[in-house]
Amino acid sequence: MNLKNYIRSIPNYPKKGILFRDITTLIKDEKAFAESIDQIVERSKKFKIDKIAAIESRGFVFASAVSYLLKKPFIMLRKKDKLPAETYSVDFELEYGTATIEVHKDSIKKDDSVLIIDDLIATGGTAEAAAKLVEVSGGNVAAFIFAINLFDLGGSDNLVDKGYLVENLMDFPGH
Repeated sequence: MNLKNYIRSIPNYPKKGILFRDITTLIKDEKAFAESIDQIVERSKKFKIDKIAAIESRGFVFASAVSYLLKKPFIMLRKKDKLPAETYSVDFELEYGTATIEVHKDSIKKDDSVLIIDDLIATGGTAEAAAKLVEVSGGNVAAFIFAINLFDLGGSDNLVDKGYLVENLMDFPGH
């Protein structure tokens, strides 16, 4: 099954010049969604994993299913002020602004090996912030797995250049 056939492209969203790659068309098809989860699970077998983390919000869709199948704890990396207990925070740059993500301080223990899953990587700012959250918590990033890599925006390559292991299910241009 070619998962790329299930991704809808929407020009000029959320702003002019952006070509948005929409996963809702993939996840609403039960066979395509199952195939994407199966591919992530298969790729995750390459790594030693204690926990699975995902970036809000579309990363939760994939990571929670993978966490369930692999019987690993699921850690939510959330937008600022969305978690009720004590958190670590990391600020980062987006293609069109700035943001903050957080994790509960008790989510990741020293030397936990954490797989980070998200729906898409563009420039990599959010992914780098997620890695910093894992590391400031005392954990190690086992790898990243993304459903979509916008290869011409360089985020995946940037993570590899920083020493992280990265797997992508699909590659699309970002423009």
